Amino acid sequence: MSAPAISESQTALPATAKQLAYARKLAEQQNVVLPWEIQQDRQALSQWIDTQRTTPRVHDTRPSSKQVAFAERIARIKRSAVPDECFRDRNLMSRWIDSNKPR
Repeated sequence: MSAPAISESQTALPATAKQLAYARKLAEQQNVVLPWEIQQDRQALSQWIDTQRTTPRVHDTRPSSKQVAFAERIARIKRSAVPDECFRDRNLMSRWIDSNKPR
């Protein structure tokens, strides 16, 4: 007599606590949803993690604190102000700095 067939879902191992914590952190950083079904299977979660790690990160478009400080220092030297829209976009801030740097 042969052994009863075991379905793939019966042999799937549950995800580890470390895996789940890391996947949740990645999901938060990437601003994506971590599907419930994926969280139940160690192998599926591992594949999801690999996919998320190879996906380019969504970067914040706001200027860095160093950019802001440098721009404000330039503005003080030139006795002018940094335009408000530059505080909302990293690229605008970079262009403003490049065009206003003391030479």
